[in-house]
Amino acid sequence: MRPVHFLVPGTSGRFRCGGLLVELQTARLVSQIASVEVVTYRQREPDHPFLDDLLRAEPLAQAAMPEAPLWIVSWGFDVPQLLRRLRGRPTAYHAHSSGYGFDLPPGVPVLAVSRNTLGYWGDRAPRSPLFLVPNALEPQWLERGERTPAPGRRPIDVLVQRRKCSAYLLEQLVPALRARGLRVEVQSGWVDDLVDLFNSAAVYLYDSADYWRGRGVSEGFGLPPIEALACGCVVFSSLNHALADLLDPGVVGHQIGCGSLRADGERIAAAVADPERWRPTPTVLAALLASCSEASLRRRWAGALALVNDHWDRLLAGEPPLRSPAPWRLAWGQRLGRLVRLSSA
Repeated sequence: MRPVHFLVPGTSGRFRCGGLLVELQTARLVSQIASVEVVTYRQREPDHPFLDDLLRAEPLAQAAMPEAPLWIVSWGFDVPQLLRRLRGRPTAYHAHSSGYGFDLPPGVPVLAVSRNTLGYWGDRAPRSPLFLVPNALEPQWLERGERTPAPGRRPIDVLVQRRKCSAYLLEQLVPALRARGLRVEVQSGWVDDLVDLFNSAAVYLYDSADYWRGRGVSEGFGLPPIEALACGCVVFSSLNHALADLLDPGVVGHQIGCGSLRADGERIAAAVADPERWRPTPTVLAALLASCSEASLRRRWAGALALVNDHWDRLLAGEPPLRSPAPWRLAWGQRLGRLVRLSSA
């Protein structure tokens, strides 16, 4: 197994976000099956090597050596530039969100965190090696989450996290729920113990569809609703992008914004009054959480990396990669097909 370099712009300050934390968690998980280094490329940091320095120290001629690293890029807007800088070296794209609009060079594998993202690249790069490696829940959610709450009402009826929240949820639904007498908490600042917060709520609301539509890219995985399920919450969520991977409506979670404000209010109030009836069955929930565990994802990563390494061994030995058809060729082919059909009609 080649050593693995996870490229991130930085690990502190303005670069700290959910995507970074997931990438660092993935690097930690992969370190259990391969030698791993987190490498920064925008911000120099004392605890991590810097991309410029490594490229100077590792000439391109050494890329075919077994000890040469596999470089994993993930930061959406930076991916094309990074792949250009790493041309000729073993690389893979750890794809979280989709919709950035770039294409991949021939032969670059895609490690997709959701079926939504996998399908995007299956359409855009059908000749690239494609793998599904969902994000893992941190062990604390599985170890401390209260999936079988004690009888009685939890202190918070409805929990909302302000970040990524829609105006509908904050400006219409939350006031309507409070008018019904429900105890609604909108969390916006730093929380020392998120597991404890989620364990205190009966219902969790998540509505990111408007947020991502406004940015032109997708919800990469949607960990917060899964974290809430791990803590025994009833989840009402939008079903955009990767959220549709796991939140089977009416089985695992429930759709928010379901037709009318009154309908939402009645359903959420009913879930607060009788959460047991609205939660997924223990068997369904256990299977879902097991699929998101680090043990399960470690096996997935081991299999994917073995195939990625084999793929790059072939390319570096001179085997040419398959090329995905250029989008403009496909577009012209579709137009030509329409003209042929029209002329023969």
